[in-house]
Amino acid sequence: MNLSPKRVVYYFCMNPEIDPVAHRVFEASARHMDLRPLPVSVDGYPALSHERGDGHLFTYIRTSDVISHNYEAYLPIMNEHFADFDFGAVVNWHEGQNAPDRVLTVHTTGDVVSGNFGPANPLYMRQLMLSIERNRRALRLDDFSTVTEATHWSGIVYDGAPELIPRYPVPLVDVEIGSTPESWSNEVAVEVVARSLTEVFDAACDGVKSLLCVGGVHLERSFAAAVLETERAYPLAVSHILANHWLISGGYEQESGIEKLEAGARAVVGVPVDAIVFHDSIKSAYKQQCRALGERLGVPVFKHRALACPQSLPLW
Repeated sequence: MNLSPKRVVYYFCMNPEIDPVAHRVFEASARHMDLRPLPVSVDGYPALSHERGDGHLFTYIRTSDVISHNYEAYLPIMNEHFADFDFGAVVNWHEGQNAPDRVLTVHTTGDVVSGNFGPANPLYMRQLMLSIERNRRALRLDDFSTVTEATHWSGIVYDGAPELIPRYPVPLVDVEIGSTPESWSNEVAVEVVARSLTEVFDAACDGVKSLLCVGGVHLERSFAAAVLETERAYPLAVSHILANHWLISGGYEQESGIEKLEAGARAVVGVPVDAIVFHDSIKSAYKQQCRALGERLGVPVFKHRALACPQSLPLW
């Protein structure tokens, strides 16, 4: 892996009435870093940056709203000033009916139903997940867990146009604390996220195999475990995860379904997709689409249960 200096951009909505998490994580970051203003402002907040001794550059962007909630307004600013970056994240909160509590989540950006996927870098997503997990353990945040969410974009709820998603060229993830007010204000959870943001480029990723994940529930723990349990041996990475309920809504059993699946695979950057893994609970029509895509890409396709024995996967 190329260890030359990298650039990352992080977005924080600073309005606590909108986002109960982002301002806390930004403030924790600012306490530990020498953040210097840049000659550009967003919503009246100067952009801030920190360059480490190894040359890695971290840029912190504060906004008055969550960028995905008003993407049509923010996208031109993002593309003008913050498009030349290797990775990025939107720091925010997780909630929802029946959402599990005490979670630290990471997910890629995309609208599975329409087949619009943002760029996704599985290597940096893997490192971010591993950093969150290491810091969670180091700070003894034992009642929280590190999980992935299925690929989605909250702009859909705010009538955002999903075709805007691929127009931002930076591989972007959401990093969230969930899922209740008690968790959002947990100072240790906030510290875990703040520390982890600075470690996204810290580890080499040689030999990592990239998985396109299909099926399962929104927080499918078997996909998260594939990363967290292979930190040292048989390393695996995930990026786009296409949950079962959005496969159904998007008509992925139809002829257009394989084109949408391929769009998700083509959006993976940094490394190619090495394999497609499907949750065994999905219908046979979706499994067949996965196999057809595997033939197109020339990569193996297997069930999610195989992830429990990574050394036996047809990848090494």
